Amino acid sequence: MSITGRPCDEHGKFLPEGAPPPPRTTQSHNNFEPFDDRVHFEAADFLYTRNQMSAGDIDFLGLLWAATLLKHNSTPPFSDHKHLYETIDSIKHGDVPWQSRTFKYTGKVPDPKAVPSWMSAGYNVCFRDPRQIVHNMLANPDFDGEFDYTPVREHTRGGQRRKDFMSGDWAWEQADIIGKDPETHGSVFVPIILGSDKTTVSVATGQNEYYPLYMSIGNVHNNVRRAHRNALVLLGFLAVPKSTKEHNQDPEFRRFRRQLVHTTLSVILQSIKSGITKPEVVRCPDGHFRKAIFGIGLYIADYPEQVLLACIVQGWCPKYV
Repeated sequence: MSITGRPCDEHGKFLPEGAPPPPRTTQSHNNFEPFDDRVHFEAADFLYTRNQMSAGDIDFLGLLWAATLLKHNSTPPFSDHKHLYETIDSIKHGDVPWQSRTFKYTGKVPDPKAVPSWMSAGYNVCFRDPRQIVHNMLANPDFDGEFDYTPVREHTRGGQRRKDFMSGDWAWEQADIIGKDPETHGSVFVPIILGSDKTTVSVATGQNEYYPLYMSIGNVHNNVRRAHRNALVLLGFLAVPKSTKEHNQDPEFRRFRRQLVHTTLSVILQSIKSGITKPEVVRCPDGHFRKAIFGIGLYIADYPEQVLLACIVQGWCPKYV
């Protein structure tokens, strides 16, 4: 097997066997970037996190603050709530920031004078960059010692033992397929696991019902994932259009509902597409850099969602179609 997870440097050049990992960079305790200093950071933390002050009150406080500093020829750290939010969003450390995109029906309208509500509505989808999330997971030192860099086969007296994701046949089969490309030799295979369940959390907002989309990676051992040690993260919220009872069985509406889910997933996963065919250098839990090749491992969903994802008729098996 050529997918061996061999350490390399940050530029992708393989290291000699036994070479130590490069030291991790640590940020100075006195660095409060993008805030000017600790006072400005504490002010933002108080307004946004501890007090959760409304935008209007932040603006009013900013005016009072500016008035008191005027005689000193100075200005407050935040001119208004937008300035505060923009500064917080520009923080480079922490969770991957959220983004959103609105989808709408763009097909033919049967009657311009009687357009169904689902055709004119906008469907907002919130998500985070899956590529950056995967990079953050791979760089998490908490996973060191509980992370598989290659597919694993463990044999006991009773036969082959299957425990974690990378011990399954699928991981081996994918590694063999990926290894046919010489450019992937020495890489680590990173299976991406997706899952959603709209029955777990739903927030009704007008025409939309949101339900969560989760992501994990197959390299992390099962005990870590079950312990919720940042091995399972919220990737986004999918939108499912609602319609009136009159249009629920409309073939055009049902087609749009399927297309919306597939298009949404395609947009969300766009950033990892290049990493599926071409290895990219990532930091790993043990501190080493390695070339990684991504792959969509599996999608965990209940049967109604499997029907929606596989575009099959209710009652059919999504595997044997």
